[in-house]
Amino acid sequence: MMKISVSLSGHQTSISLEKEFISILRDIAQKEHRSVASIIEEIDDDRSPGTNLSSAIRIWILRKISQ
Repeated sequence: MMKISVSLSGHQTSISLEKEFISILRDIAQKEHRSVASIIEEIDDDRSPGTNLSSAIRIWILRKISQ
């Protein structure tokens, strides 16, 4: 597990993910010319209440790479 720190809506937060997911997230951000933080903020905005952010990120990545 690795932690990354991002600012979401002006609040600093840490997210723990497996290094493989962080690597894929960074690759997607680079390919889309976006920051990792902007992708995480989008995921955070779209997730259902009560859904863990790390889990939402993993699901988003799996959906993204299976397209």
